[in-house]
Formats: sequence, C-alpha cells, structure tokens
Amino acid sequence: MDAKGLRFDFNNMFSFSVGAEAGVCDRDLARLAPQAAAAGRHLSKVIADRACRINLSLEWVKLPFQNKSDIDAITRLGRGISRRYENVISLGIGGSYLGIKAAQDALCPAYYNEFAALRKGRPRIYFEGNNLDPDTLSVLLRQLDPRKTFAVVISKSGETTETKAAFAVVERWLKKGLGAHYGHQVLAITDPRSGSLRQRVVQEQKKDPLSFRSLPLLPGVGGRFSEFNMGLLHLAIAGVNIHEVLAGARAMYTRCTAKNLFKNPACLYAALQMILYKKKGKPLAVMMPFAESLKSTADWYVQLLAESLGKKYSRKILLSPGGLETWRSDSSCPVYEGRTPISARGTNDLHSIQQNNVEGRNDKTVTFIRVEKFRTDIRVTGTGDFLSGRRYSELMKAAQEATEWALVRQQRPNCAILMPELSAYCWGQLLFFFEMATAFEAEFLNVNAFDQPGVEGYKNYMYHTLHKPGLAQEIALEITRNPLIKKKKFIL
Repeated sequence: MDAKGLRFDFNNMFSFSVGAEAGVCDRDLARLAPQAAAAGRHLSKVIADRACRINLSLEWVKLPFQNKSDIDAITRLGRGISRRYENVISLGIGGSYLGIKAAQDALCPAYYNEFAALRKGRPRIYFEGNNLDPDTLSVLLRQLDPRKTFAVVISKSGETTETKAAFAVVERWLKKGLGAHYGHQVLAITDPRSGSLRQRVVQEQKKDPLSFRSLPLLPGVGGRFSEFNMGLLHLAIAGVNIHEVLAGARAMYTRCTAKNLFKNPACLYAALQMILYKKKGKPLAVMMPFAESLKSTADWYVQLLAESLGKKYSRKILLSPGGLETWRSDSSCPVYEGRTPISARGTNDLHSIQQNNVEGRNDKTVTFIRVEKFRTDIRVTGTGDFLSGRRYSELMKAAQEATEWALVRQQRPNCAILMPELSAYCWGQLLFFFEMATAFEAEFLNVNAFDQPGVEGYKNYMYHTLHKPGLAQEIALEITRNPLIKKKKFIL
C-alpha cells in the first residue's frame, strides 16, 4: 500500500451499518461481481489499444504517463509567464474552467489572489469565459492593467459561445492597451490541427512567431477529463509541481486497473453506487469534502458525473473489421440513466443540506472527503469550555465523523475518501480516482461516458436565435416548430 495514498472507507454503504433496506449486502455485491469483472476486462481491452482510446475519447487514461521532457517544457513556459506578468486571465468553460479552478483552490494557499506574500511573486489568476454575465468580465478588465496581464484561452474548437465571446472582449482590451504586438500576451490551448482557434493561431504566428503561442488539447481527451492536459500550464503558472500531480495519478492508475474488486477502489465505488442507485433507490449523489479548498473539486465532480452518465440512450458498441471499437447512442433503447450529483462542503453545509440528508427522502448517497493533515492548524484558546485547547483539525475530524454517525443512525448510506494531506500528489490521485470510477459506472450502465449530446440542445437554440451561419436545416425547423409556450396568466 502506498504510504501517501488515499484510503477509502466504504463501511457505511453496507447493510451491517445502515440496514438491509438501504445498504448493500454481500449477496448484492456477489451478483454484481461478474459484471464488474466484465467491465474491467472491457476497459482494459480498449485502454490497451491506442487507436481505440483516441476513437472513444479514452486517451485521458494515459495522461499520467506523459513524457518528462514535455512536462518540463510546460513548466518552463509557465514559469516564464509567471515571472513577467502580474495577472493571468484564464478563459474557458466546463472542464476547461472547473478543472483549473479546482486545482487552484486545492493546491494554492487560501486567498491566493488577495495577498502577494502567498503568491511568492507569482501572478493573480482570474477565471472568465465560463458565463455570459456581463458584470464579472467588465469589472475585472476595468481593474487590470493590460500591460501587466497575460491571457490564456482554452477551447478545442474555438466556437464555444461563452469562451469565444469573452476572448473577443479580452483581445480587444489587450489590443487597445498594447498595440500591434498584443498577441505576445496571448496563449491558446486548442485542437492541434483543426478549429477556428487553431486557424487563428496559425495566421497570427505566420505574421509573428511570438504571437498567439499555443499548446495542444490532445486527441481523444474530452474536456471534463482533460485537467492533466489543458490544466498543466495553469499549474505551472501557479507554481504547483506538475510531476507530483501526475505521479499521484499514476499511482491511482495502478490501483484502479487491479482485477480484484476489493483492491480496485474505483470499481468497488462504482459497484456500490450502482447497487444503491438501481436496487435501493438512491439516484442522488452528494459530494461533501470537509475542506474549504476542495469545494471546487466537488464542483468539478458534478460536471464529471452529470455530463458523463446522464444519458437518454443506451450505448451500442460497433466493431470494425480490424477490431476498432466505436460507440453510438442506440436510439431504439432509451434508458434515461445517471445519478444526479450535488456539491456540498463540510462544515458549512451541515447547517443547510444536512437537514435534508438526514431527514428528507432516503434517496441519496453521501461521499465525504476528509483531509487527515492540513497545511496549517489553529488552536482555540480563551473560551473556557469544551472548545478550549482544541485544534481546528481536531474539530473538523470530529464534525465529519459526527456527520457519518448521524447519517448511519437514520440508515443513510455514505462513504469516506481519506486524504493523508492536501498535496499535489494526493490531489492527482483524487481526480484520477473519480475519472476511473466514472468510467466503471458507465460500463455498469452501458452508456457512453465520453460524449454529451444533451448539451447540444441549448447551443443549437442559441445559434438559431443569434443567426449563426451553418446551423443544420432540420435543427432550425425543430426549433421553429416547437417554440416555447409563454401564457401571460402564468407570468406574475
């Protein structure tokens, strides 16, 4: 066992803790064991074939094994940006925002942007392009000096509305403040070959090789699984040791490819959640870290689970004559699958959502993340009561255990992920564990975890409303023939 590794406590998922009606019994797990073994064999098969990995968007499993020289080059690039600029604006949405926000909150000191001493000479890092609220970006640009600001835009295609709009505004702001060479302060992380953003990079670099520098979004890596690809520059700018993050992910890869169900935490977690979802009526998944710095990691997990597993159709596996797998949505088999994730945090949400967790419908599982050793600690003094002399870390641990107990007393299944410390190594393990667990859960559900067809609906409606060229005629017809119904009497 890795001494620095995560530990997983699944006791409170079982019937001996929360009762037969709400918990998993040995018979439940035994019945699922053949399916778990089949899931492991199938994932192992496609992971072993590079063409399959890229075709199925499973190349993320190999991101922990990137070449050291490539990582060193990204580290140098990030260090150079960090030394030269006071501010960095990161433009991206979905995985291109949630992953790097999670990394910054988890691995940088609290209040990193607010205090120069905490940054140790590194720039403030701001996140935009993840919403269409005009207040945030306009306020930010009024406060920053373009001469001291570097922009990173992350988009595979360059066409994602939120990020494209924000980049247009930021680009104009930089150009106005810097003149013709503003592109020296722009870096694009995008598809290595195609897309409008890649075309723009090529055009600008023909005119000036120092303008619009770029890094690739690797083929076969989807956005929500891409933190160990597109997020590496951000880690380097913030001064996080990328090698440690990837080392943690590699260690978890070894554990999560084990064939024995009870030595594979990702497969076991997915199996237990599957039984509780399908057999015990637990469609809601509460992710509750007991660390303020991991709240954004819980938000990242919400996207990972919801976008990966919330699928209308079953997966159909097609094989080419050469054995290459392709996955398609089987429109003849609607399934409407996927647990609904909910992000929370301890101890703050013990005074809100916990009331529902304990006494509301027994339709959820709760996953805790507990940090065993915080970076710093505080001792409570001067109260003259039971708190006097206690450390915050002691109080946090007691609160998390108490929350477990309260849930168990009401027969509410829960489990805990125990992090020895909040380090780059442990955080790398945590993210890769969740990615592998999601892949296993998709195997159990027989859905494609690596597409997101449901996201296209709102995009198509926006494109139609905004008259974007190239929208397919059948999509335009569907929208015009099915307008929103707005009866005046129901608008108060």
